[in-house]
Amino acid sequence: MSRMRTIGFKTASWLPWLQRGKPWLLAAGVLVLAGLLTLAFKSLWQEISYDQVVAAVRSVDRIELALALLATVISYLALSGYDHSSLRYVGVSLPYRLVAQTSFIAYALTNTIGLGVFTGGAVRMRLYGAADVEAAQISKAIAFNAVAFGLGVGTVGALGLLWDAPELASLMRVPVWLLSAGACLVLLTIGSLLVWCRDGRERRLLGRFTLRLPPASLALRQLLWSVLDIMAAGAVLWVLLPDGVIGFPSFIGFYAAALVLGVVSHVPGGLGVFEAVMLVALGGRVPGEALAGALVLYRLVYYVLPLVLALLLMMLHELRSGVAAPLTRAIGSLAPLLLAAYTLVVAVVVLVSGVTPASEEATALLALHVPLPLVEASHFLSSVAGLALLFVARGMLSRLDAAWWAGLGLALMSLLMALPKGIAIGEAILLVSLVTALAVSRKQFKRKASLFSVAFSWGWWLAIGGILVALTALLFFAYQSVNYTHELWWQFEFNGDAPRSLRALVGIALLALVLAMRQLLRPAPSVWQAPDATALARAEQVIRRQDNADSLLALTGDKRFLFSESGNALVMFGRQRRSWISLFDPIGPEQEQTELVWRFVELAREAGGRACFYQVRSQSLPMYLDAGLRLFKLGEYAHVPLADFSLEGKQRSGLRYSAKRSAREGAELDVVPMEGVPAILEELRAVSDAWLAEHRAAEKRFSVGAFMDNYVLRQPVAVVRHGGRIVAFATLLTTDTKAEVSIDLMRHLPEMPYGTMDFLFAELMLHFRELGFQRFGLGMAPLSGMAKHPLAPFWHRGGRLLFAHGENFYNFRGLRAFKEKFDPQWEARYLASPGGVAPLLLLADIAALISGGLKGVIAK
Repeated sequence: MSRMRTIGFKTASWLPWLQRGKPWLLAAGVLVLAGLLTLAFKSLWQEISYDQVVAAVRSVDRIELALALLATVISYLALSGYDHSSLRYVGVSLPYRLVAQTSFIAYALTNTIGLGVFTGGAVRMRLYGAADVEAAQISKAIAFNAVAFGLGVGTVGALGLLWDAPELASLMRVPVWLLSAGACLVLLTIGSLLVWCRDGRERRLLGRFTLRLPPASLALRQLLWSVLDIMAAGAVLWVLLPDGVIGFPSFIGFYAAALVLGVVSHVPGGLGVFEAVMLVALGGRVPGEALAGALVLYRLVYYVLPLVLALLLMMLHELRSGVAAPLTRAIGSLAPLLLAAYTLVVAVVVLVSGVTPASEEATALLALHVPLPLVEASHFLSSVAGLALLFVARGMLSRLDAAWWAGLGLALMSLLMALPKGIAIGEAILLVSLVTALAVSRKQFKRKASLFSVAFSWGWWLAIGGILVALTALLFFAYQSVNYTHELWWQFEFNGDAPRSLRALVGIALLALVLAMRQLLRPAPSVWQAPDATALARAEQVIRRQDNADSLLALTGDKRFLFSESGNALVMFGRQRRSWISLFDPIGPEQEQTELVWRFVELAREAGGRACFYQVRSQSLPMYLDAGLRLFKLGEYAHVPLADFSLEGKQRSGLRYSAKRSAREGAELDVVPMEGVPAILEELRAVSDAWLAEHRAAEKRFSVGAFMDNYVLRQPVAVVRHGGRIVAFATLLTTDTKAEVSIDLMRHLPEMPYGTMDFLFAELMLHFRELGFQRFGLGMAPLSGMAKHPLAPFWHRGGRLLFAHGENFYNFRGLRAFKEKFDPQWEARYLASPGGVAPLLLLADIAALISGGLKGVIAK
């Protein structure tokens, strides 16, 4: 029998359509959002001016700023409490210092950027993983945080509604009783959940599902942390508003609603959505210019400042690079992620500076000491450099050496031009910090590739397009009092801010157009052909030098190879529709694996495909997270350590009985070396054909071997004989390191005597123990070991349900039970893939690859 049968299933008919239409749906969503934001800002545009907003920002005194900073500190301390409680919930105890650093970096990134590749989940996976916390536990903790945030927002929002129900009801045009009843219902529901958690025991849902609730004390603590975080974050904005314009209880209800809508919108940091909701909600209560100025300061204090501090924390750990602590190494490895995020922020600041006027004091000082041509050139080139930094940030995510050099050069150029273009002191400080962080983190950017080789996703282009639209709107807002004439383009004066900004915007737009056209006109990716004999021999040389015996599945001939530049490592992969599917981790030296992961992901993107890595190991997960992929558990892999393996003991009594009985009945094991396989090939073929006929099955591919002469002849074969006749065989996968031996094809005659397969496995383990091999691979048990937790991700809950009740598809529990009799050690195996619906599409394509097409998926 084969090591793993394919699970037959059909992909929902709407999933491929949704994946193909994703760019258009995303574009439509952006247009709708832009329309709503335009309506929200329209009245504001007519009521206030840019100068009034600047004056409002400057009018905020130091005490108000200090209070805003204090509230920010309290909020981030509460966020660390989130993580500390959630880790306790999943049974993990870590030093508070580690938890605080991790949560701070994660939330600084998530709050400010909020894009998929910048999520705090990747930060937690890397830093908590460095503290030996399992990926499944980290996922549970993240889910617990998400639930706590929802309950906290609901509590704060409901309390705010109850506090000022009459006035809020008139604003929302709903009856007061309905608003109060809704708020009471929310609070009653949250209170009921806390009561339900009073003893922390398991409860049955719908008579079928078991839910283990946290203790009431832990649930209450997490809720209080959430409420404290939201109220402190709201206080940051509230203290920046003019005194007495709105009470804090009334304000916090609006703030909670704006916060939720910003999160739901999936716009990075909720930028624009949050502001629009606050402007609509508070427009009649707070002067427009004061509210706009407070929102600007709120973004700087609560979002940008923590990101700068997270970057500083990373630099401190980079300077301690000689310290071998896992946390230090893990934080240092986050440098590309943090620097990409910070580069985006700095780029936006430089671009905004380019389309807004300099202060009157700065203009007067420049007129006295700086030549006009230098002012004009600095302003234009700095704006162009700002746009270039947006594209360089994408290269930093890919850890490109060229992105590091380009980012350093553009930051230095912008720094030199910050003063002559308008004495932009704040901008210069940000640029100095970016240059310093880049200099400290040089060693994290090792990938040698051209910046123009980076493929940009639809989401990235839409984000850049949104930034350009926002810059255009900001330019017209800042200069709404300036009458447009054609002569503006040719005015070169010290006080000619509007002409300078117009020329800068055109330069930005032209560079964006050039870069976009270059992306569109890139040459089509090369077609990957099936490997020839030379490629197979080259791959075999690489595989024989490493430990993973299952990697010899590369020699089936149905997979393509991507070799490293040195030729000492490779990725073996198959293609099905738009899916590029790598089987296992990259094969070869560890120092060359990360580069292969990036190259494979980028090649798939360039070809318009989606990349994934199938059946990857836990120790390799950080490099997939770095590449922007997400992790989904597939099951567990069993292996038996051979150093102390024996048939003695109570745990292996059943195995011992079966093996001895087979031996008494005349079973004989013979391990036939590779050179002896041709002599028995036809006998093996007869056994294989009989096995396929009995099971009414066809040969599988990709993640399992098939009975093909060229493949079977490349490896030793273990045969079991009864009376001189072969009744069962197994092909053996071994490498030169003797670290692991594994079985691929495992087939037998229908009339095989009882216990033959137990005899085969037991004798093989004893045989390879004597030869000095370290472990014996038993293969995957699909969907086993999924998290049994009330907050386990849907992926785990669905997998657990299928494992328990999916006998019609696959013998999940039977396979696990068969392998358990050998008392193995279990290792988790994962799918590393993009998020969204991509994992479902990829699994369907993997099944098609294994079964030889969609028809084979449906068949047995």
